[in-house]
Amino acid sequence: MMEPPKTYPGESATPEQILKLAEEYRKAAHLLLQLGRRGDPLSRAPYRLSAIHAIELYLNALLLFMGQETSRIRGLQHNLAARSEVAIANGLQLRKRTAAHLSAMVGNREYLVTRYGPEMTATTSQINRLTATLEEVATKVIAKMAASNGKPV
Repeated sequence: MMEPPKTYPGESATPEQILKLAEEYRKAAHLLLQLGRRGDPLSRAPYRLSAIHAIELYLNALLLFMGQETSRIRGLQHNLAARSEVAIANGLQLRKRTAAHLSAMVGNREYLVTRYGPEMTATTSQINRLTATLEEVATKVIAKMAASNGKPV
C-alpha cells in the first residue's frame, strides 16, 4: 500500500498566516531579549534565534505575497541574503546597511552558530544591529503587503 505524498509544513499557508507567525516570533524575540544578561553572550542566543527566524518568516511572507512558489522559497534554505535579494528585486526597499547585514549574517553562518556554536558567539551580530534589522524588515514587509493589499495586515 502506497503512502500519500508528504507535504511540507507551510506548503498551503497564506502569506497573511506566515506574516502572523512572523509577528509572534518577533514578540517572543523581544521578550527573550529581556532575559539576556550583560557579559553573557550565550544568554542572548534564544533572542538571536527567534529574531533570525522572525526575519526569515517576514521575508517568506512577502515572497509568497509576491507570487513566489513555496518550493522555491524552501530551496533558499535559511539564506536571508538570497531571500532579501528576491524581495528587493520585487520592490522591497531596505537600507543598504540592512541588506549588507543580512548578507553578513549568511557569511558568518549566524543561524547555525546561534543554534549550535556556543564557542563562536564572537562572530555573531551586535544585538542592536540584529534588532534594527528585525525591526526594519518587519516594518517594511508589513507596509509593503498592506499597501499592495489596500488594507492593513
